[in-house]
Amino acid sequence: MSNISSILKSIQNIMRQDNGLNGDAQRIEQLGWMLFLKIFSDKDKELELLDDNYVSPIPDLFHWVNEKDNWAGDDEGMTGDELLEFVDRQLFPALRNIDVSTGNRRALIVREVFEGNNNYMKSGINIRKVLNKLNEMDFNVAKDRQAFGELYESILKGLQSAGNSGEFYTPRAITSFITEMINPQLGEKILDPSCGTGGYLTTAIEHLKQQANSIEERQSIAKNIIGWEYKPLPYLLATTNLILHDIEVPNITYRDSLDQPLSSYTEKDRVHAILANPPFGGIVANGNETNFPQNFRTKESADLFLILMIHLLKDKGRAGIVLPDGSLTGDGVKQRVRQKLLEDCNLHTIIRLPNSVFQPYATVATNLLFFTKGTPTKEVWYYEHKLPEGQKAYNKTRPIQAKEFDPIKTWWTNRKESDIAWKVDIKTIIDRNFDLDIKNPTKAEEAHEYNSSELMEMLHTSFEKSNLLLEQLKEAVK
Repeated sequence: MSNISSILKSIQNIMRQDNGLNGDAQRIEQLGWMLFLKIFSDKDKELELLDDNYVSPIPDLFHWVNEKDNWAGDDEGMTGDELLEFVDRQLFPALRNIDVSTGNRRALIVREVFEGNNNYMKSGINIRKVLNKLNEMDFNVAKDRQAFGELYESILKGLQSAGNSGEFYTPRAITSFITEMINPQLGEKILDPSCGTGGYLTTAIEHLKQQANSIEERQSIAKNIIGWEYKPLPYLLATTNLILHDIEVPNITYRDSLDQPLSSYTEKDRVHAILANPPFGGIVANGNETNFPQNFRTKESADLFLILMIHLLKDKGRAGIVLPDGSLTGDGVKQRVRQKLLEDCNLHTIIRLPNSVFQPYATVATNLLFFTKGTPTKEVWYYEHKLPEGQKAYNKTRPIQAKEFDPIKTWWTNRKESDIAWKVDIKTIIDRNFDLDIKNPTKAEEAHEYNSSELMEMLHTSFEKSNLLLEQLKEAVK
């Protein structure tokens, strides 16, 4: 692990010296396509050994290791302007236009990765240095792959503080908790329609591996783990992430999940479980809201995703998702979306999270919603997840931890009301116009509704204190 870690640190230091790279997001994208190609090529070598008939979709000239112009795998290979020109003028154009007419899924993955990403480095010498560092790792060696898989998570976590790219990363404490509560089973189809860097998918893969008792059962996992992602960088990172988790051909589609009419999805498209953190706070700008029934049309992405996910679940299908407070309340379309959720599904649990879980990318309060399709909601259990004692907020150095969910797991199977857990019957929710933003009732006594005269009195007192302080300051200055 220490050796792999030092290799990564060396690569990051080399990249910081290249004037073509600006910021963490670009460095992650640059490292992303280089890692993908190295991991993909190492996997190709393994497949060629296992199957005499296997033919790599990558032309030999552009393989990481080849017999002629060994541009990447030879530490003494091309460098400087020659290497830079090869990458920009030959490698990227060739892989962006790779032949996919045969339906080869591995070829399609390569094409989609390189169509959406770029080489930002401007120094061929620095590219050579990075390639040589990557050559120190062999992803066909189990311990190298496992060690790197653990470190890859830290690379993805770096997105959380890399500007808008934070939207693609969900803290692993949350993906693990949701996956454990939904408890996907072998043979079930599991979907993340906004898979980002693949956190839910890889957590589900590891969950299913623990159930597998044969090679056949382990191999069956790949086809049933499904992801959709429409932005190039997270698609690249998610694809690499699944390959690192032994998924030879990741079932991730490069597409906008909202790009098809809801009516085009039939029973064969439905899934047993959905694990997701759909985009929230975003506005649909390409007219995709017209793919939804008139009474659910909105430009707010989170609400459209919620309707889509309800539609995509099979009868008795389960979902565990992240939604912001704004999706729990509001009139018009928002109210109709919540009504559909409560009438079509049993929304049995809402975990209310502190508003700093997704900092610095997002500071809004979020919730974990758990529901099962097929029977209407009769009551909703709420649980208020509090910050660790003495901690004022989550941040980069003190993120949410998996162990913080242990008390919720204990409560989950033996639910009782307390100062942090309460239940609300459906009649109360209907009377509130299906508003689900229900605060902890044990805190009600702490709240106080001030009338106008009280407010004016408080304001007057505040002004008096301010004037007194100002006079004292004037005297001090004199």
